[in-house]
Amino acid sequence: MATLVRGAVAGAVGTIGMDLLLHTRYRRGGGTDGFADWELSAGTEDWEHAATPGLLGRKVAGDVLHVDLPDSAAALTTNVVHWATGLQWGAAYAVAAAGKPGIRSGAMLGVVACSTSYVVLPLLGLYKPPWEYDAKALAQDYSAHLLFGVITGATFWVLTRRATP
Repeated sequence: MATLVRGAVAGAVGTIGMDLLLHTRYRRGGGTDGFADWELSAGTEDWEHAATPGLLGRKVAGDVLHVDLPDSAAALTTNVVHWATGLQWGAAYAVAAAGKPGIRSGAMLGVVACSTSYVVLPLLGLYKPPWEYDAKALAQDYSAHLLFGVITGATFWVLTRRATP
């Protein structure tokens, strides 16, 4: 259980790192929201403007739980699914890399997490297949997830070393 918790914590740190990169890109592209508002999807008032994690949460709520989430749930759903995804990838990494945590295995985590999105999300109708995106979009997505993985791996390594006498 301690390994899963350390992995989830590492996933949270990795998620913050990835989000800081994505927010920096957003601001360089002309975005004006501060980090907290951007991170919390403060301007998201309906599903039409929700990011992919929110749309995934809405789809799961509707298809699995048979619950139709109202527009007012778009921002919260986006945040819950986004953060739950980062935590679960961190926990999964902790199990998979328990013997060899670090930057290299963390980088692989980032590649696997991003690649999984390009397999699962098109099947759910939430992404296009990867070949329909241009190289720049794919590079930006993969580089952000690579950063997530590297930070998650390094954080898990530190947490593991501190927990070992």
